[in-house]
Amino acid sequence: MTRPHVLIAGAGIAGPSLAWWLSRRGWRVTVVERARALRTGGQAVDFRGPVHRTVLERMGLWEAIHERRTRLGAQALIDATGRTVTELPALMMSGDVELQRGDLCQLLFERTRDQVEYRFGDSPTALHETPEGVEVAFEQHAPQRFDLVVGADGLRSNVRSRVFGRDDGHLKHHGFRVVGCTLPNVLGLRQRGVIYSEPGRGVCVTSARAEDETRAMFVFTGAPLGPQERSQDLAREAVSAAFAGAGWRTAQLVEALHGAEDLYFDAISSVRLPRYSHGRVVLLGDAAWGGTLGGQGTPMAMVGAYVLAGELLASPDAHAQAFARFEARLRPYALKCQGGASHVGGFFAPRTRAGLFLRNHIYGLLTTKPLERVFEKLVTHAATGFALPEYSNPKTSK
Repeated sequence: MTRPHVLIAGAGIAGPSLAWWLSRRGWRVTVVERARALRTGGQAVDFRGPVHRTVLERMGLWEAIHERRTRLGAQALIDATGRTVTELPALMMSGDVELQRGDLCQLLFERTRDQVEYRFGDSPTALHETPEGVEVAFEQHAPQRFDLVVGADGLRSNVRSRVFGRDDGHLKHHGFRVVGCTLPNVLGLRQRGVIYSEPGRGVCVTSARAEDETRAMFVFTGAPLGPQERSQDLAREAVSAAFAGAGWRTAQLVEALHGAEDLYFDAISSVRLPRYSHGRVVLLGDAAWGGTLGGQGTPMAMVGAYVLAGELLASPDAHAQAFARFEARLRPYALKCQGGASHVGGFFAPRTRAGLFLRNHIYGLLTTKPLERVFEKLVTHAATGFALPEYSNPKTSK
């Protein structure tokens, strides 16, 4: 290929990260995003261990992320009286550094928008591969041919469904639902968090930066969600029903939820795919290996973008081999990190009283002084279990 032209679907984390690596080496990159503007909402995201840090440093983002970090401290598991049962160290929930997902999205966009073409409010409607490339039809723009297409468009990837088929089996449901939002700081928290759980339901509230607001996350047992079931009104109804009669100050939080304007509602699931690519199309980030919650989706997206870019730049005229090397390197690491998504629901909302007692007892032991090194290894082993490849791409500190 001569100055390859790549279409990336998705302007979240994975897409702009890949766009950054490719565009700075002269590739033409177009990013198409279904939303009409950059999506800057969402929960806080964290990075932990040398693998994550190395990628951020090679992108020149480590200092910028530290400037925007949340500074969230410890989080407490509490009982119905508000008494702390166990205090979880910041490393477990916030990693080495944590920031709001929206801040990271903005950083990546600002660092790529001058070299990358962004098209908001549009989405592919058809992809047809030819010997010369991939012919892509769009909802808004005229059809166009690209050398390669990257689906970085999330857990319910449009590109994945069009290339791999609309198979519900691609998403494995883990038995829980989650609603996240911003709430007024009715608990008076300051740079700390609390987690209150009952069998089958739990709520986590954190205050990391703005003193007058908190981030709340309601986790509860439930069936998978259909495509029309993720509206904000349905989220409010689901939380109200799931937490009816719950103890502690849950009723106060549910009441505050009705005034929230940034509700996120989903089932806790993870993607299961036999392969990450097909022809000239490859999946990246949540579209390939994502988990709704607990799967280290953001750092994995950035590590994956680094590896995919490195393999493509190493053999720009042999995309099939590059895709194969990318998957061979990433799949074992992604599966290990993805495992957190299958357990996170049970952490926030153990299904039984026995399970709740066991969770509190285990974390009570792990957070004692004699076991603090063991605990640190447990919460970082998945993130650190990868040998980051060295590529000949120029590095930057800008």
